[in-house]
Amino acid sequence: MLCIVDSTIDPYWNLAAEEYLLTALSEPVFRLWRNAPSVIVGRYQNAAAEINSEYVRTRGIPVVRRLTGGGAVFHDLGNVNYTFIDRKVEGEDTAAMFRRFTAPVISALRSLGVEASLEGRNDLVISGRKFSGNAVCVHGGRVLQHGTLLFCASVADLSGALNTRPEKFIGKSVQSNRSRVTNISEHLPSRHRSMSVEEFITYLQDHIAGGTDTLRGYTAQEMAAINRLRREKYSTWQWNYGNSPRYGLNQTRRFPWGFLEVSLDVSGGLIRSCSIRGDYFFTRPTEDVEQALTGLPHSHDAVLTTLSALPLTDYFGPATADELAELFF
Repeated sequence: MLCIVDSTIDPYWNLAAEEYLLTALSEPVFRLWRNAPSVIVGRYQNAAAEINSEYVRTRGIPVVRRLTGGGAVFHDLGNVNYTFIDRKVEGEDTAAMFRRFTAPVISALRSLGVEASLEGRNDLVISGRKFSGNAVCVHGGRVLQHGTLLFCASVADLSGALNTRPEKFIGKSVQSNRSRVTNISEHLPSRHRSMSVEEFITYLQDHIAGGTDTLRGYTAQEMAAINRLRREKYSTWQWNYGNSPRYGLNQTRRFPWGFLEVSLDVSGGLIRSCSIRGDYFFTRPTEDVEQALTGLPHSHDAVLTTLSALPLTDYFGPATADELAELFF
């Protein structure tokens, strides 16, 4: 089994590397990696519905879509991600895959004195509190299963970055289940209480992959292929947002100058229809604004740029583009 411990913390690159290792190699792989603060959404999720748009935008937190299914997760440098890639066992269902690939992680944690266990379909928990979400996909007879390991992650950022108001979105995309979370570091016995996240990574490498004997980096050719995937797929708006299933958004808000209700129909990441209703004073028909927004990417930058170019006081009174743009997310 090849062991790869990545030093890059670029989420676009790391997700591109996952695809490359699954599709281009034939050997079994165990990989440890971390991301800078980012939200990683499942393959079939509506990215806009899973995030707190204002929180991630104002903090510059990227949103990246992965290959595997399941729900949205928050990554930061206090979270360690692990990946197993191996051949698919004939007749093995996803539940069996989760049991197979989480077993070494559970064993490693129990050797540290942490009573971890698999709960439900794909969560690892300590005393009923989740510290790891896992996801899987199959390609060409090979299985990729990866998961988070919250070691000393920012629970405040985790809670802030993920959407807590899914009711404003209407659609058939996979929605995340929010669970009570905990950090592994909080459950370490006293003899390991001072362990850093870097030491935790080394421990996992030694316990699961047998030390440095199988440690492997990337060739120049592999780096080029991963960089190409990053550039052409994982860092693109089309992959991360445009691939979201069709959805609707309904938002209402009261401003000092009136009340607005916005309804959007979004497909392929584009605003297909836009309805603005409410109690406000105007000198131009609101349909002008609806038409200007229809066909735009459902992104904050696109909406804000378009609104900023319109004479908004004619449509809504003393409204600003910044406050109106928030209503569309």
